Amino acid sequence: MIALETIREKLGVSEPWVESRGTHWLNPGAANIRDVTQAMNAAGARFVTITAHELPGDAGLRLEYHWDLQGWLLGVPFQIAGKSPESAKIDSIYDLCEAADWIEREVHEGFAIDFTGRVYEPLLLRAGDKPGVNLREAPVQDNPAPGLQGQKEVAK
Repeated sequence: MIALETIREKLGVSEPWVESRGTHWLNPGAANIRDVTQAMNAAGARFVTITAHELPGDAGLRLEYHWDLQGWLLGVPFQIAGKSPESAKIDSIYDLCEAADWIEREVHEGFAIDFTGRVYEPLLLRAGDKPGVNLREAPVQDNPAPGLQGQKEVAK
């Protein structure tokens, strides 16, 4: 646990790590993702992935960054205020952690999040399409097709 406390102190975070379902979570407070990545690198943590979630309504998006430190899964969430190309931005960590390259591109394509500070190649997953293919759009019908109870069709 000493390494976890060192990371927390380096980031100036007063809240403790919280363990939930096998992941130790840290609220980053005022620290940005680049500060967190530098602290993780200094502690010898290995970058694992980024998960992206679209929050309900106009709440924006949530990115969860995951690292492995001596067999412990560490998670640090960041909320992005909006979903528009103008507001869906967060700093890239690719230059600090090359392992983030592929997942930053995938999240960019799927959720139209701009990882600032990097140049994008043409879309990898859906060549010729626009970023944001995984974002929900307004439902076009409330009656799901047979076998899909509880799901709604969306306009694309």
